[in-house]
Amino acid sequence: MSRRKKAAPLNSGAEQSPKKTPVLDRLEPWEAQAVLRRLLAAHPNLGIEAEQISKSLLGEISLEIVADDVEDAIRSLSLDDLNGRAGRHSWGYVEPSEAAWELLEETVNPFLEDMKRRMDLGLEAETLEVCKGILLGLYSAREEKAGTVVGWAPDFLEETAAGTSLTWCAGRDKKETARRERARLLHEFAKESTPEWEALIRRVLSR
Repeated sequence: MSRRKKAAPLNSGAEQSPKKTPVLDRLEPWEAQAVLRRLLAAHPNLGIEAEQISKSLLGEISLEIVADDVEDAIRSLSLDDLNGRAGRHSWGYVEPSEAAWELLEETVNPFLEDMKRRMDLGLEAETLEVCKGILLGLYSAREEKAGTVVGWAPDFLEETAAGTSLTWCAGRDKKETARRERARLLHEFAKESTPEWEALIRRVLSR
Protein backbone atom coordinates (compact mmCIF):
# COMPACT_ATOMS: atom_id res chain seq x y z
CA MET A 1 0.00 0.00 0.00
CA SER A 2 1.60 3.23 -1.10
CA ARG A 3 1.92 6.13 1.24
CA ARG A 4 0.67 9.54 0.21
CA LYS A 5 3.49 12.04 -0.01
CA LYS A 6 3.29 14.98 2.29
CA ALA A 7 2.48 18.28 0.60
CA ALA A 8 5.43 20.60 0.28
CA PRO A 9 5.32 23.78 2.35
CA LEU A 10 3.68 26.70 0.55
CA ASN A 11 6.91 28.73 0.58
CA SER A 12 9.12 25.84 -0.57
CA GLY A 13 11.43 26.94 -3.36
CA ALA A 14 10.26 30.55 -3.14
CA GLU A 15 12.57 33.38 -2.17
CA GLN A 16 12.31 34.06 1.52
CA SER A 17 11.35 37.60 2.46
CA PRO A 18 14.14 39.43 4.28
CA LYS A 19 13.88 39.43 8.02
CA LYS A 20 13.10 42.72 9.67
CA THR A 21 15.88 44.24 11.73
CA PRO A 22 14.15 46.52 14.25
CA VAL A 23 17.37 47.10 16.19
CA LEU A 24 19.32 48.26 13.14
CA ASP A 25 16.46 50.53 12.11
CA ARG A 26 16.55 52.27 15.48
CA LEU A 27 20.28 52.86 15.75
CA GLU A 28 21.66 56.36 16.18
CA PRO A 29 24.06 57.48 13.41
CA TRP A 30 27.14 56.99 15.59
CA GLU A 31 25.94 53.51 16.56
CA ALA A 32 25.35 52.57 12.92
CA GLN A 33 28.87 53.80 12.16
CA ALA A 34 30.27 51.56 14.90
CA VAL A 35 28.39 48.58 13.47
CA LEU A 36 29.83 49.27 10.02
CA ARG A 37 33.37 49.49 11.38
CA ARG A 38 33.03 46.19 13.21
CA LEU A 39 31.58 44.52 10.12
CA LEU A 40 34.48 45.72 7.99
CA ALA A 41 36.96 44.60 10.64
CA ALA A 42 35.37 41.15 10.73
CA HIS A 43 34.95 40.89 6.95
CA PRO A 44 37.79 42.79 5.23
CA ASN A 45 36.59 41.53 1.85
CA LEU A 46 33.65 43.94 2.14
CA GLY A 47 36.00 46.90 2.18
CA ILE A 48 36.17 47.35 -1.59
CA GLU A 49 32.40 47.24 -1.97
CA ALA A 50 31.92 49.63 0.94
CA GLU A 51 34.41 52.04 -0.65
CA GLN A 52 32.50 51.94 -3.95
CA ILE A 53 29.19 52.58 -2.22
CA SER A 54 30.74 55.46 -0.26
CA LYS A 55 32.04 57.12 -3.42
CA SER A 56 28.65 56.65 -5.05
CA LEU A 57 26.92 58.35 -2.12
CA LEU A 58 29.36 61.25 -2.15
CA GLY A 59 28.76 61.63 -5.87
CA GLU A 60 25.03 62.14 -5.35
CA ILE A 61 25.27 65.92 -5.14
CA SER A 62 24.00 68.82 -7.20
CA LEU A 63 24.81 72.50 -6.99
CA GLU A 64 21.10 73.39 -6.95
CA ILE A 65 20.49 71.36 -3.79
CA VAL A 66 23.56 72.81 -2.08
CA ALA A 67 22.58 76.35 -3.12
CA ASP A 68 19.06 75.93 -1.75
CA ASP A 69 20.39 74.52 1.52
CA VAL A 70 22.89 77.35 1.95
CA GLU A 71 20.32 80.04 1.18
CA ASP A 72 17.69 78.46 3.44
CA ALA A 73 20.17 78.13 6.29
CA ILE A 74 21.13 81.81 6.03
CA ARG A 75 17.56 83.02 5.73
CA SER A 76 16.50 80.91 8.71
CA LEU A 77 18.62 83.07 11.01
CA SER A 78 16.40 85.50 12.89
CA LEU A 79 16.89 88.68 14.85
CA ASP A 80 16.09 86.64 17.95
CA ASP A 81 19.19 84.56 17.16
CA LEU A 82 21.17 87.77 16.83
CA ASN A 83 19.80 89.30 20.02
CA GLY A 84 20.66 86.13 21.90
CA ARG A 85 24.29 86.46 20.81
CA ALA A 86 24.80 90.24 20.82
CA GLY A 87 24.77 92.65 23.74
CA ARG A 88 26.02 92.38 27.29
CA HIS A 89 27.03 89.01 28.68
CA SER A 90 28.91 87.80 31.72
CA TRP A 91 32.08 87.63 29.61
CA GLY A 92 31.62 91.11 28.13
CA TYR A 93 29.86 93.04 25.39
CA VAL A 94 29.42 91.64 21.87
CA GLU A 95 28.77 94.03 19.00
CA PRO A 96 25.75 93.13 16.83
CA SER A 97 27.93 93.07 13.72
CA GLU A 98 30.38 90.67 15.39
CA ALA A 99 27.54 88.45 16.57
CA ALA A 100 25.99 88.44 13.10
CA TRP A 101 29.29 87.45 11.51
CA GLU A 102 29.72 84.60 14.01
CA LEU A 103 26.21 83.31 13.38
CA LEU A 104 26.69 83.38 9.63
CA GLU A 105 30.07 81.66 9.88
CA GLU A 106 28.60 78.88 12.01
CA THR A 107 25.79 78.48 9.48
CA VAL A 108 27.96 78.27 6.36
CA ASN A 109 30.97 76.41 7.79
CA PRO A 110 29.39 72.92 7.56
CA PHE A 111 29.03 73.40 3.79
CA LEU A 112 32.63 74.55 3.49
CA GLU A 113 33.82 71.56 5.52
CA ASP A 114 31.86 69.25 3.25
CA MET A 115 33.56 70.81 0.23
CA LYS A 116 37.01 70.35 1.81
CA ARG A 117 36.18 66.75 2.71
CA ARG A 118 35.39 65.91 -0.90
CA MET A 119 38.53 67.74 -2.01
CA ASP A 120 40.68 65.72 0.40
CA LEU A 121 39.17 62.54 -1.05
CA GLY A 122 40.18 63.60 -4.55
CA LEU A 123 36.57 63.96 -5.74
CA GLU A 124 37.26 66.87 -8.07
CA ALA A 125 33.94 67.06 -9.92
CA GLU A 126 31.91 66.68 -6.72
CA THR A 127 33.99 69.34 -4.97
CA LEU A 128 33.30 71.75 -7.80
CA GLU A 129 29.54 71.08 -7.53
CA VAL A 130 29.59 71.89 -3.82
CA CYS A 131 31.71 75.00 -4.42
CA LYS A 132 29.29 76.26 -7.07
CA GLY A 133 26.36 75.52 -4.80
CA ILE A 134 27.87 77.50 -1.92
CA LEU A 135 28.56 80.47 -4.18
CA LEU A 136 25.07 80.40 -5.65
CA GLY A 137 23.47 80.08 -2.21
CA LEU A 138 25.47 83.02 -0.87
CA TYR A 139 24.63 85.02 -3.99
CA SER A 140 20.90 84.36 -3.62
CA ALA A 141 20.97 85.37 0.05
CA ARG A 142 22.45 88.79 -0.77
CA GLU A 143 18.93 90.14 -1.27
CA GLU A 144 18.33 89.99 2.47
CA LYS A 145 17.14 93.41 3.65
CA ALA A 146 18.55 95.69 6.30
CA GLY A 147 17.51 94.63 9.77
CA THR A 148 18.23 90.95 9.13
CA VAL A 149 21.29 89.05 10.32
CA VAL A 150 22.89 89.49 6.88
CA GLY A 151 22.16 93.21 7.11
CA TRP A 152 24.32 93.39 10.23
CA ALA A 153 27.27 91.75 8.45
CA PRO A 154 27.00 93.13 4.89
CA ASP A 155 30.50 92.04 3.84
CA PHE A 156 30.13 88.44 4.96
CA LEU A 157 28.60 87.04 1.78
CA GLU A 158 31.20 88.46 -0.62
CA GLU A 159 34.16 87.68 1.64
CA THR A 160 32.96 84.12 2.13
CA ALA A 161 32.44 83.75 -1.62
CA ALA A 162 36.01 84.93 -2.17
CA GLY A 163 37.40 82.54 0.44
CA THR A 164 35.41 79.63 -0.97
CA SER A 165 36.72 80.38 -4.46
CA LEU A 166 40.32 80.48 -3.22
CA THR A 167 39.91 77.15 -1.41
CA TRP A 168 38.59 75.49 -4.55
CA CYS A 169 41.26 77.02 -6.75
CA ALA A 170 44.06 75.86 -4.44
CA GLY A 171 42.75 72.31 -4.70
CA ARG A 172 44.47 69.07 -3.91
CA ASP A 173 46.58 69.04 -7.06
CA LYS A 174 49.02 71.93 -6.63
CA LYS A 175 50.21 71.96 -10.24
CA GLU A 176 49.83 75.33 -11.93
CA THR A 177 48.02 73.82 -14.91
CA ALA A 178 45.46 72.20 -12.58
CA ARG A 179 45.01 75.45 -10.67
CA ARG A 180 44.39 77.42 -13.87
CA GLU A 181 41.82 74.88 -15.03
CA ARG A 182 39.97 75.05 -11.72
CA ALA A 183 39.99 78.85 -11.92
CA ARG A 184 38.66 78.74 -15.48
CA LEU A 185 35.79 76.43 -14.58
CA LEU A 186 34.71 78.54 -11.62
CA HIS A 187 35.05 81.82 -13.51
CA GLU A 188 32.81 80.48 -16.27
CA PHE A 189 30.23 79.56 -13.66
CA ALA A 190 30.46 82.99 -12.02
CA LYS A 191 29.89 84.80 -15.31
CA GLU A 192 26.71 82.86 -15.92
CA SER A 193 25.23 82.31 -12.45
CA THR A 194 26.62 85.05 -10.16
CA PRO A 195 27.17 87.93 -12.61
CA GLU A 196 27.37 90.68 -9.97
CA TRP A 197 30.27 88.80 -8.35
CA GLU A 198 32.03 87.87 -11.59
CA ALA A 199 34.65 90.62 -11.26
CA LEU A 200 35.25 89.77 -7.58
CA ILE A 201 35.76 86.07 -8.28
CA ARG A 202 37.93 86.81 -11.31
CA ARG A 203 40.22 88.98 -9.17
CA VAL A 204 40.40 86.35 -6.44
CA LEU A 205 41.19 83.55 -8.86
CA SER A 206 43.91 85.56 -10.60
CA ARG A 207 46.00 85.90 -7.41
